[in-house]
Amino acid sequence: MSSPNAGGGGGGGLSIDDEETAETRIRRLISEHPLIIFSRSSCCLCHVMKKLLSTIGVHPTVIELDDHEFASLPRPSSHGGLSSRDLAPAVFIGGTCVGGLESLVALHLSGHLIPKLVEVGVLLV
Repeated sequence: MSSPNAGGGGGGGLSIDDEETAETRIRRLISEHPLIIFSRSSCCLCHVMKKLLSTIGVHPTVIELDDHEFASLPRPSSHGGLSSRDLAPAVFIGGTCVGGLESLVALHLSGHLIPKLVEVGVLLV
């Protein structure tokens, strides 16, 4: 697991405990950061996701995961049959998995993204 990119979305710094499993570390990071994206290092979809969020005025914490660590990500209930490769990037808002870029865009187009970002405290209106 790589360090987050600059511009963390609230919460303290990243603490890494070598004793934690990938799943435990991911769950802890999700609980510590109200807006977090899990990505692969060469993921162009993550760039688009970060651009959308920065246009709104928020800057998420971004964590790059290895391929095997993606299997440890909690999945949204609506994506039960998808593989870990289908979930890159994965965004979590307020500890809940929103899903990938398509889900984030759908949330934005439906008018629910901004209220959700306000609710978790990463966007002031």
